[in-house]
Amino acid sequence: MDIKKVWAVYFSPTGGTKKYTVNLAKAIAEGLGAEFEEYDYTLPESREKVLGFKEDELVVIGTPVYAGRVPNKLIGFVQNNFEGNGALGVPVAVYGNRSVDNGLIELRIEMENNGFHTIAGAALVSQHVMSDIMAVGRPDESDVEYIKGFGKQVAKKAAALTEYPAPIAVKGIEPVPAYYTPLDENGQPAKFLKAKPVTDAEKCTECGICAAVCPMGSIDKENVFEVPGVCIKCQACVRKCPEDAKHFTDPVMLSHIKMLETNYARRAENEVFI
Repeated sequence: MDIKKVWAVYFSPTGGTKKYTVNLAKAIAEGLGAEFEEYDYTLPESREKVLGFKEDELVVIGTPVYAGRVPNKLIGFVQNNFEGNGALGVPVAVYGNRSVDNGLIELRIEMENNGFHTIAGAALVSQHVMSDIMAVGRPDESDVEYIKGFGKQVAKKAAALTEYPAPIAVKGIEPVPAYYTPLDENGQPAKFLKAKPVTDAEKCTECGICAAVCPMGSIDKENVFEVPGVCIKCQACVRKCPEDAKHFTDPVMLSHIKMLETNYARRAENEVFI
């Protein structure tokens, strides 16, 4: 197939998903001699329009995995605001070293439902946003080289296609089951949905960066000590605060993090499907 443009489309509060998605899409574009373009739908204003694509385009859509699936506050956008119109598609699910669970297959299903023809997919490892131990520093140089090599394979497959293939087979259960239930360090269900970041008044300069980077628009721009909106625990405010003034103190959430670091602090491997 003659692909004219390759897109990198991603939700990436802390940057790991963006790094993978952009490097993959650029490698595919280079392999096809196609134009490259990216669209970041992380911030609320970026999710106010429908994104329509064309038959002569290939779209790499990247999402982080929260509780084993596409983040529940983003699934509506994924379902309703992407129009494939026959474009080729590559779903990318990025997880924090525990498990991709059903994040990848869910994204593939939604892309197919939206008119994409998926020809490849990837389950990729990034540093867990809640931890300074799990997959720290990833995606690293070897991850980037790996995904670029995969991009070359995808480009060859796309160029050789003469008809649309069946949806790419990826890891996961279909129909997609319920979200993963987080556990505490004693193996009991950890309920911390209402946990929100707190601010160290001695460190905070009220620069407003935390409010600007919140993908839910939940931090009060006039008073960054207040978080009146929904928090999805993405850690964008924590990771991007230049003064290290934001953190979480919820004991159940901290117990969940301890469980993760005890049981999943190995180097998980990337998986690709083509």
